[in-house]
Amino acid sequence: MNYSKLSSATIQGIEAMKIDVEVDFDNRSVFNDIDVVGLGDTAVKESRKRVKSAILNSGFSLPHGKYVVNLAPGDVRKEGSMLDLPIALCILASTGIVQVSENILAIGELSLNGEVKRVNGVLPVLLSLSEKFSGTVLIPKENEEEAKCVKGLDIYAVESLRECVEFLRGDRALKQIEYSGIGNTNVEYEIDFSDVRDHEMVKRAVEIAVAGFHNILMIGNPGSGKTMIAKRIPTIFPPMSEEEILETSKVYSASGYPGIVKLRPFRSPHHTASTVSIIGGGTNPRPGEISLAHNGVLFLDELPEFKRDVLEALRQPLEEGIVTVARAKFTVTYPARFMLVGAMNPCPCGHLGDPKQPCVCSPRDIMRYRKKISGPLLDRMDLVINVPKLSFEEMMKKPEGEKSSSIRERVIKAREIQKRRFRDTHISCNSQMSHRMLRRFVQLDEKSEDLLKRYVEKYGLSGRKIDKVLKLSRTIADLEGSSGVEMRHLAEALQYRFRES
Repeated sequence: MNYSKLSSATIQGIEAMKIDVEVDFDNRSVFNDIDVVGLGDTAVKESRKRVKSAILNSGFSLPHGKYVVNLAPGDVRKEGSMLDLPIALCILASTGIVQVSENILAIGELSLNGEVKRVNGVLPVLLSLSEKFSGTVLIPKENEEEAKCVKGLDIYAVESLRECVEFLRGDRALKQIEYSGIGNTNVEYEIDFSDVRDHEMVKRAVEIAVAGFHNILMIGNPGSGKTMIAKRIPTIFPPMSEEEILETSKVYSASGYPGIVKLRPFRSPHHTASTVSIIGGGTNPRPGEISLAHNGVLFLDELPEFKRDVLEALRQPLEEGIVTVARAKFTVTYPARFMLVGAMNPCPCGHLGDPKQPCVCSPRDIMRYRKKISGPLLDRMDLVINVPKLSFEEMMKKPEGEKSSSIRERVIKAREIQKRRFRDTHISCNSQMSHRMLRRFVQLDEKSEDLLKRYVEKYGLSGRKIDKVLKLSRTIADLEGSSGVEMRHLAEALQYRFRES
């Protein structure tokens, strides 16, 4: 038989697409060559050399002739090295060494000696197949951990091309990978909020931000503890659900990170990062930092130092929770629902308001520095909090702060209230409420409305800022276990917007 066909898959963004691998062998050709067609990238085209060496070094013969490999559908771009294994099996099948069919799906990269190596994107491939494929799936042994999280598939892990061929021939038995689920989702962090001494108001603001999944901006002198606080924010999040773990792990798998992600993501890119590295895309599209922070925290330290186009590109993902990267040859959508945590100095030199080090910036310098953050982006920061610099005595003599575990308990209770409130909607947190939902779930009494009105008239708050205040008020009430939003909840929410005015 000179023709063979089996199934494989390719990654588009973080979603998988099933493809067919076909091989036609012509033994009448005077050339001994492998030709790959079907819109493959450089890695796919280079597979010819890897596959040929892997077949020969695995002890199989490669009869003289021309092998035409077709990757269908032909109008879909294929990327990466995960097609090495299916191409090799199809070539061997076209020469009668092994039998394959469309009910066999294989993915894996081959080394020159025939070993099957780990590839990116196995988890999204398997999750996609679990809904529509009923045959045998062959994956690299190194990707076995990801396969254990997917049910409904007959998955086998292989270490070499020869082992794979012997298994398909029936000469070797392989143990099917059993579904074991995500396992324990209660993970321990190496850092804790108890390390943060004093800063009670800042910690309160952070607790509110996490409880309602609100964005927060911290302003303070260098050394005031902004970065230290930011790094501990994931420790007070509720444990990730199985759905969140799989969503996050899909992004990391497509980006080349092995294993299952159980810790809340915390991404802290440098301020010199490009728009593509933050948003995603590129010649070979990859998720950016905002997608790697999905279900977790994106921390932008020295916020005004980021390029203006980078900061402006954050506005749409912050609103929609996804980012769509459109290019001439492709369009991909990545998840991007993250909590934005920003940190900045009060002025370019960083010493404005510092009682011990005088500020050397002119008013013009300070204004230019603050204008680096546009009004629309600042509107999307739900809380703005000042982080004062502690004295030596305060740092050394203050007792340890409250532990992350006790703060997390309050956050979980507030999240449970929100979960029940929004059980019939597509959202889960207060920060995601629409204006119509606010009218339903945040009803102010006459005194509270009067307070809000006076505040709006004095500081000229926009409609978006008013909505932010109401969402914060709802979260503060949830932390207290209050069914309604009272005046004290509104008053506390208003103070977190004062810095913007």
